[in-house]
Amino acid sequence: MKYTHQEILKKMAETGMIPVFNHKDINIAKSVLDASYNAGIRVFEFTNREANAFEVFKELKIYSEKYHDLLLGIGTVFSAEDAARFHYIGTDFVVSPALIPEVANYCRMKGVFWVPGCATVTEVHQAKSMGALLVKAFPGNLLGAGFIKAVLSVMPDIRMMPTGGVEPTLENLSEWFKAGVHCVGMGSQLFDKKAIEDGQFEVLESNIKKTLSNIRELRK
Repeated sequence: MKYTHQEILKKMAETGMIPVFNHKDINIAKSVLDASYNAGIRVFEFTNREANAFEVFKELKIYSEKYHDLLLGIGTVFSAEDAARFHYIGTDFVVSPALIPEVANYCRMKGVFWVPGCATVTEVHQAKSMGALLVKAFPGNLLGAGFIKAVLSVMPDIRMMPTGGVEPTLENLSEWFKAGVHCVGMGSQLFDKKAIEDGQFEVLESNIKKTLSNIRELRK
């Protein structure tokens, strides 16, 4: 199913958290995706970090089609060439760690939902002028919730998603959501490496459920 950009934004806001994950083993990637979906995740970002990320993502995208309401996007995209490769195999959205004009131009031309990484008000303004509807505040742990507040005070119509160092605790999530984030991206803080190594994917599912529960609690 093809979603409009506004529908993608709404889906990202509904759960409030996007898992950010990568692994060179497709079977592990599938199990993590299953655990995430079962926990309530409906938007998932797989990152382009391993040498075989394209092959893994391609197979994972096909696998994910059993979940009709799941959006699966690609992260860590630094070039228009990579954006095109992943667009060709059906990515639902593209995320970059930086503000990269060639990626922005490609995604605008092809109508692909694009999320640039920004670390200054100037970059956020440039991203907005390039057509970004959602901006990734990266690295989140260095920028802090104060950065989100500052940006939204002058550009209230942009949506912000901090990624990098966001913690699944009620205290940390509270800071971000009180600052006005649209959603948060969460990677290493969310996924227990040992549980993955031991094949204990039920632990991941439990952790994600708890995180989503914390977010729902904060939004009451």
